[in-house]
Amino acid sequence: MNYNEAKDYLTRYLKARIPIIIINSIEKNRVIRLISQVAKETNNNFGLYQMSLGVTDLITNTVISEDKTMMSALDFLANEIKYKENYNFILSDISDIEDSTMASRYLLDIALKAESMSGVIILITNELVWPNIQRLGVSLNLNFPNEEEIESTIRSTIKPYLNQINVTWDDNSYKNAATYLQGLSEMEIKNIVASLIVKGSITNDDLRELKFAKQTLFKDIAGLEAVMLDDDFEIAGLEVLKEWLYEKKNLMDPIKKDELKRRGIAAPKGILLTGVPGCGKSMCSKAAASIFNIPLYRLDLATVQGQYVGQSEKQLKQALDTAEYMSPCVLWIDEIEKGLNDAQSSVTSKMIGQFLFWLQECQKPVFVIASANSIDSLPPELVRKGRFDEIFFVDLPNKNERKELLKLYAKKYLNVELGEAFVNHLIEITEGFASADIEATIRSIAYKLIANKEITLTDSLIINELTKVVSLSKTNPEKIEAIRKWGLNRAVKASKEE
Repeated sequence: MNYNEAKDYLTRYLKARIPIIIINSIEKNRVIRLISQVAKETNNNFGLYQMSLGVTDLITNTVISEDKTMMSALDFLANEIKYKENYNFILSDISDIEDSTMASRYLLDIALKAESMSGVIILITNELVWPNIQRLGVSLNLNFPNEEEIESTIRSTIKPYLNQINVTWDDNSYKNAATYLQGLSEMEIKNIVASLIVKGSITNDDLRELKFAKQTLFKDIAGLEAVMLDDDFEIAGLEVLKEWLYEKKNLMDPIKKDELKRRGIAAPKGILLTGVPGCGKSMCSKAAASIFNIPLYRLDLATVQGQYVGQSEKQLKQALDTAEYMSPCVLWIDEIEKGLNDAQSSVTSKMIGQFLFWLQECQKPVFVIASANSIDSLPPELVRKGRFDEIFFVDLPNKNERKELLKLYAKKYLNVELGEAFVNHLIEITEGFASADIEATIRSIAYKLIANKEITLTDSLIINELTKVVSLSKTNPEKIEAIRKWGLNRAVKASKEE
């Protein structure tokens, strides 16, 4: 729950004098601030134990007991609860209470006494608590700040410096910054904003830095691989798909997002790509990240499958949770059929159910692109209408796309601009080529030129190299035809008709 929700529940529980209130969070200072606000509004006071300070008064911060050990804090609490009615106390920095231990049994005994004296004990922890203690009270999970809270934190952090530095952000800039910093703690957000302040100015160029802030903070991403894009990345052809992506990008505008929320419409979840191998399905994921201008992460389902019972499901959950944490981002699941095609396996069945539930319920801005070469091997529940926003079919490149590909890779690898007449000749030679065939051949020519300085780049060299290629459509025509038949009849074609 968010900060305001947690505040409302805590107020209610405090008035009800529930003896144990467990607040699960790693943000101790934020939780203490929340309790302080509730304490002032309800005219309550608390003792507070922190390992670094001992026991202090929550409101005045005066030291009550300088003994900083947890057991001494429990002794202090036990004595106060014994003689005072309606006594309130906060225990932070506690440990060794997840099982039946001396500390947990002692705390249980104190909690039972608190119940008879209308006392309230609040535990701040992000670890497990012994079930016998949990049963005496209630638990609250304080989530990291939501977008509204993040924007407020960003503004309040920058506000004292507005007369000292140049800040060119408008309201949309603040909203975008809040979106990019979702999933971070309040302290992490303040640190990132502080790093911008010390530069002496905050401009819209800094928004790009914020997009990748989480990637900088957390380099070890469980189950996910960060895919870096060149600044000049571009993809040839696939105009229908690119138009669709640009349309969805517009929905990421803060005003559009607010309108979607008001109408109760979910944000775009992602697409399923199928098509001929080597024709750009992988490039589409990079194109989406480039168009949306957000980070790209690749999830390989093979890496999350373990040999022990429950391991695969646990590791998949961790990977998906991490994707949410790193949002906004594009999550690319390559060759999804290889990880989820054995519907008869109980492990695979559980993973399918887990993935579909996450895809349906995920509220974070994670745009999923799942690609499959053999989409007919996927379970029906994964490809039914509504699971993904759309299913696109990536076919062998048509003439216009081959023209774009030849020009793109000639410029990229050979550093030349191909003439119009020559390109038209190459278009005929490359009939039936996959995108990968064209790229690999042009790259191979570059290798030759770099390796042997006596070879010069000529039209005949390019023609000869392309003529040698045995394209994928010729090596396995039956399989390619079967893939095309499925895709052209059941999916939206990613390319425009010639």
